Amino acid sequence: MRWVINNIFQLIQLLILARVILSWISHDPYNYYIRTLYDLTDIILKPIREFLPFHNAPFDVSPIIAIFIIDFVKNILLNLI
Repeated sequence: MRWVINNIFQLIQLLILARVILSWISHDPYNYYIRTLYDLTDIILKPIREFLPFHNAPFDVSPIIAIFIIDFVKNILLNLI
């Protein structure tokens, strides 16, 4: 069970990291796979962006915060098992 929880949370973190890397390179935002990646990661990133007080910042810190929160929740769940 620990293995499953750990891998699911790592997959979510990798998806967020892939989105960050895609923001640095030019890509087709209408590509099916990229659109799917954005849809999956927006579930986590949008609430964080709405909570942050600075919406017009020069860079987006929500992926960094999301990765910290995901790691925190993962550690709590793994310690409970």
